[in-house]
Amino acid sequence: MLKKSVLTVSAVAVVGFSSVFFQTEANAESINNLKDKQSEIQDNREEIKADLSDAESEIADVLIELEELNKEISQVNHALTENQKKMDETEDSISSKQAEVDKLEKEIKQLEEAIEKRFDILKERAVSYQQSGGNVSYLEVIFGSKSFGDFINRVSAVNKISDSDVELMEKQEADKKKVEEKQNKVLNSLEELKDMKAELEGIQATIKEQKQENESKKDTLKSKKQDLEALKDELQVKDSNLATLESQVQESIAAAEQPVASSDGGELQTLSKKSSPSKAVVSTGGGGLSTVINAGYQYLGVPYVWGGKTPSGFDCSGFVSWAFAQGGYSIPSSTSALAGTGSKVSYSNIQPGDIVFFDTYKKNGHVGIYIGGGKFIGSQSTPGLSVETMTSGYWNEKFNGHVRRIR
Repeated sequence: MLKKSVLTVSAVAVVGFSSVFFQTEANAESINNLKDKQSEIQDNREEIKADLSDAESEIADVLIELEELNKEISQVNHALTENQKKMDETEDSISSKQAEVDKLEKEIKQLEEAIEKRFDILKERAVSYQQSGGNVSYLEVIFGSKSFGDFINRVSAVNKISDSDVELMEKQEADKKKVEEKQNKVLNSLEELKDMKAELEGIQATIKEQKQENESKKDTLKSKKQDLEALKDELQVKDSNLATLESQVQESIAAAEQPVASSDGGELQTLSKKSSPSKAVVSTGGGGLSTVINAGYQYLGVPYVWGGKTPSGFDCSGFVSWAFAQGGYSIPSSTSALAGTGSKVSYSNIQPGDIVFFDTYKKNGHVGIYIGGGKFIGSQSTPGLSVETMTSGYWNEKFNGHVRRIR
């Protein structure tokens, strides 16, 4: 878990120490007091770095979860597509079966009409037979039959219907029976298809719910990732501020330990340490490196403009020159001139506020300001002014190890 209390301690340290260094003279404090503050800053930086490590670990876990969730969402989308395809096929089959049922019903109706006509003919024959003196009563034949089959039997019994008529009627009955059997099969198949469609619709609804749930999880994870990245950026800024203050404490300690000229006008003693940058860097007494490091954050996203040197648009060297100007430093605004400005330091000793160079279209073709945590801030052709990592990816490949320190 992240140590939220560290943020408060660090913030207090930044405000407290800044007022000490920017409002009082270093020599007004004892060396021991300065060293105590240096130790306190280092402790706070260690805690912030631990929190940074925890944040990066949690971000990595979230990214893994997102990757797995994206795979699951992809599978769900595939299932939705396949299930919808099956539903469409079933719907087509239902339409086809329904058309078949309608056709069979029409055939049955035609058969029934034909049978009815034949029935009327047979009745007329029975009446004719009765009127010609037959021994079967007309009313007995007509009203005594309980069904068409019974009627056939009665008429057949009087042996006055030709065998061909009887065979025709029987054939019509058989045809009707076959059509009805076929219709029943089609109706059963139609019911099965309708049941299948209902089941597929239920499956589709379940899959959609799963998709919605996964999308909700994805939104939650994205929000968590954004919060963690914001916290990480905040921690990096605080660590950068503390690194700057730590550097100032070291300089103050070194200044306090330096011998000074004798009070009686005697010979000036030699300083224990002297910096000689390869090119002159003029400080106008502004906010210092802390201001330099933080100057660009409010302009993140400002587009890259060739030759740009203002917040309306920067190129890489223009931004670096502008940021240092905010801290009171006057440095060149071209990459070739910046490559020789200040003093060269090894990457193993890099500190926030150092200038870093990258080999892009040429050697030292791109430049930015190191902010700590393996990251730098600079104006990139895409996406403009942004914070980028130097420990992996494109900028890691392009970083040439060239680091300059402006003091």
